[in-house]
Amino acid sequence: MDKTLVIGVSSNPAQYSHMAVEKLLRAGHAVEGIGREPFSIGPVQIQNEKKDFSNIHTVTLYLNESKQRDFEEFILSLHPKRIIFNPGAENTLFLEKAKSLGIEAIEACTLVMLSAGTY
Repeated sequence: MDKTLVIGVSSNPAQYSHMAVEKLLRAGHAVEGIGREPFSIGPVQIQNEKKDFSNIHTVTLYLNESKQRDFEEFILSLHPKRIIFNPGAENTLFLEKAKSLGIEAIEACTLVMLSAGTY
């Protein structure tokens, strides 16, 4: 099953990254997550390290551009079909690099996409 990897997940339920995991789950998506520390959101165990996630269709980013640098090669190694740069995570260089590799890369809001049925 294709999965979404949320990077930059906060343990704070008021943060958009946390809400995105919850909303993805409610919409029936398989979800993996990486945050600062390990914790759980429902059945999802949020990791605090990069690991070999399999069948990642979409990576949705909640990290600013400078924090993304440590994740760029890792994300590309997962061969996702799509990368979503959420508000605050815009990164023109990485977006263009992903597109040049045939990855759909968009600046959008995962929460809005789920609400509008465009995810």
